[in-house]
Amino acid sequence: MIRLKYHGALPLAREFGERLGDVLASRDHGGEAPLLVPVPLAPSRLASRGFNQAWELARVASRRARLPASTQMLHRDRTTVAQLRLSRDDRRRNLRDVFVADGRVHARRIVLIDDVMTTGATCDAAAAALKRAGATHVLAAVVLRTPPTP
Repeated sequence: MIRLKYHGALPLAREFGERLGDVLASRDHGGEAPLLVPVPLAPSRLASRGFNQAWELARVASRRARLPASTQMLHRDRTTVAQLRLSRDDRRRNLRDVFVADGRVHARRIVLIDDVMTTGATCDAAAAALKRAGATHVLAAVVLRTPPTP
């Protein structure tokens, strides 16, 4: 994932996105198809990186699972410091009220897409914003999960 995220190895997004799409396609979503929403990057990070790895994964997974996806439903209200070396508590504080969801998520089921989950702080903060905007259900789908630290 480091090669994808920091070195632009976009073919990895296809491989992992297809696997994610296969898992999502195999699930019973009960009724209306959920909307895939990637965790957004801050505009400055998107500009420097040139792509959002979560969107690259969601885009491929969406096609594979035949589920809708949108980058317009969630955005970052401000740029935060990188999470990489922050503690669990610092990550939560860093992300407090950083995400804002569009009202069009009201009454929708959402699958939040991200590349890596470490403490869950990013997914928690993004899911909270989606729920505040009226999403009925938010499921986080990540490609990799780092081992919990003791």
